[in-house]
Amino acid sequence: MEPLLPWYVGGPIFGLCVAALYAIGNRRLGVSGSYLAVGKVLLRRPGVETWRLWFLGGLVVGAAGAAMAGGRFAEGGYGSLSTTVPAHVLVAMLLGGGVLIGYGARYAGGCTSGHGISGCSSLSGGSYVTTAVFFSTAVAVTWVLHLVSGGAL
Repeated sequence: MEPLLPWYVGGPIFGLCVAALYAIGNRRLGVSGSYLAVGKVLLRRPGVETWRLWFLGGLVVGAAGAAMAGGRFAEGGYGSLSTTVPAHVLVAMLLGGGVLIGYGARYAGGCTSGHGISGCSSLSGGSYVTTAVFFSTAVAVTWVLHLVSGGAL
């Protein structure tokens, strides 16, 4: 396996992208806004910020390109879930989960990256609370899953 970009290099680069977006266009960086832009295009609604479409396309193409360049495009999957759940049920679960996550992100005023990175860096009180809820929920669910599976905390 090829080495990944260290966090202490990638993190500051990402932070500079967030700061640059604020400086250049006074915009917040977040993925759920890009999904909203796609929805507006599909429904032919006004007010599409085209840069968000390019951002989402860049995420998809960049991730696929990096995976193919590293020879790991087919790796991954869903662990034992993909071997125990029929494919059509798994696809329905993933699509349903994606819709629920998208709805939740829009209801919360943004996604985890939008609140945790852009919202907190702009000193948004709501983003601090939302990020704290995201993280505390993730920790609690992890603890429960470890306990249910017989693992130690």
